[in-house]
Parts: sequence; structure tokens; C-alpha cells
Amino acid sequence: MKNRMKKLLVLATAATMMTAAFTGCGSSSDGADNNADTSADEGASNENLSGSLSLAGSTSMEKLCEALKESFMEKNPGVTVTVEYTGSGSGIESVTAGSVDIGDSSRALTDDEKANGVEENIVAIDGIAVITDKDNSVTELTSDDLKKIYTGEISNWKDIGGKDEAIVAIGREAASGTRGAFEELLDVKDQCKYAQELDSTGAVLAKVGSTPGAIGYVSLDVLDDTVTAMKIDGVEATEENIVAGKYLLSRPFVMATKGKIDEQNGIVKAWFDYVNSDEGQAVIKKVGLILPQ
Repeated sequence: MKNRMKKLLVLATAATMMTAAFTGCGSSSDGADNNADTSADEGASNENLSGSLSLAGSTSMEKLCEALKESFMEKNPGVTVTVEYTGSGSGIESVTAGSVDIGDSSRALTDDEKANGVEENIVAIDGIAVITDKDNSVTELTSDDLKKIYTGEISNWKDIGGKDEAIVAIGREAASGTRGAFEELLDVKDQCKYAQELDSTGAVLAKVGSTPGAIGYVSLDVLDDTVTAMKIDGVEATEENIVAGKYLLSRPFVMATKGKIDEQNGIVKAWFDYVNSDEGQAVIKKVGLILPQ
């Protein structure tokens, strides 16, 4: 009888321990899910969210990505965010292959990219400013003249009211989203004749600023007083003109994912919820970009 009682006691104890174990596992899982949701709630901080987030792509989006990265990691100290600036095309290839969580693109996605399951998540709108060196007397161009400059039909500033000086057409490398958007918006894709093709927005800004007769194009948010931003068709490159649809050269900033955002892991969801929160939107505006309508 005593042996039978001992066996029953052992079985009851074991059952209790197994129930507690299963209950503990369930709580931990729910907690992890709740952590991701909490962190995403209007950019709220979550010290329990941990892991890594990887982005790669557009060099034009560096200023935006660095600002968002810094503020997001400050609110989520357990998360490490890494960003590589490899060009828009490379970023989309990386997210398509699954080697990064997010592919940054400073142009709209192509139909082929979307057909590969890549989702176009527009987080901001940017203008493309056409710039010249400070000594250039020509301060505005028609879109037709701009086309002719980049296709080589106009090669001297004197032909459009400037001094007798050769035009040095500076552009971006073939994989650049800025170049892709610029050529598409002007309808000169694969027709441009560049004196130099540079691999970053900063490089174009520096080269145009230091080269007599140079012209180039850069993201609106990097403009500074080392260059002159030209009017196109009489319209200045400003946020107000872009929002109003008056300025020709504007494009989306995309943070692409393989599949929809709600199909991503908790950290990726938390990132996008932060980007779309009031605090994230304030960061976007602070770096000089325009919020999507």
C-alpha cells in the first residue's frame, strides 16, 4: 500500500512540474510577441526587444537611414541596426536574395522586382536638385535644355546664355537610384553622355562644387552653399513646389521588404512602426525630406 501511495505521489508531482513548464513556455512566447508589438506602438521604447536589423542600398538615403538608425537604437538598446550604402539596384538584389532585411531604393521599384516578391514601402519623397558650380552665371534651365545637355546636344554654356565654357556633365554610376530616377523623369534613359560617373551623392556634390563648368544632380536634402541649385522650367527645387506637383524632378525613398511588412519578423515590424510613428515622421522631416501623402 505504501509503495502504491509513493507511486501516486511521484506521478502527481511530475504532472504538476510538466504543467508549470508548459505554462512557463507559453508565457515566454507571448511575452516575446508582446515585446515586438509594444516596441512598435508609436515609437515607444522597448528594452526587451533584442536582435539585429540589416539594411542595404541607396547612397542618397544615407542621411535618412543614419538618423532613423540612431533614434531607433536609442529607443531599443537591445537591437543592432546596420546599414550598407551599396546603391539602389544592389539593395534590391540583396533583399530579394534574403541577405538583408530591408533594401533601400531611391527610385520606384520595377515591375520585375515586384514580380520577385519585393514590396515597395515608400517612407519619404525626395527632390533631385540640378546643381552647378557657384561661378556659373546660368541659374535656370528648361527641361528640354537639361535633356540636351545630358545627351550631348548642348556642350557649351554659351549656347544657353552663359559664358564660353565647356559643360562638364557629372552623373551617378549605373546602379544609382538617383541616376535611374533622373533619367526616367527626363525621358533620357540610356542616352546620357557623362564626363564622369561617380559612386555617391557626396562625391557628385563635391565634384560639381570644385569643377568650373560642371553640372550634376543630387538629392535635395544634401544641398549646401558650395553649389547653386538651378530652377527647372522656372521652378525652384523646394519642398513646397514638390508637394504642389510643380517641380519636375522628384522621386520616392523606398525601404523594400521581401513580402509585406506584416509578414516580417518582430524587429522589422517594430522598425516600420517607428518610421510611421509621430517621432519617426519628425526624423524624416528633420533631414529635409517630404512625408508621403
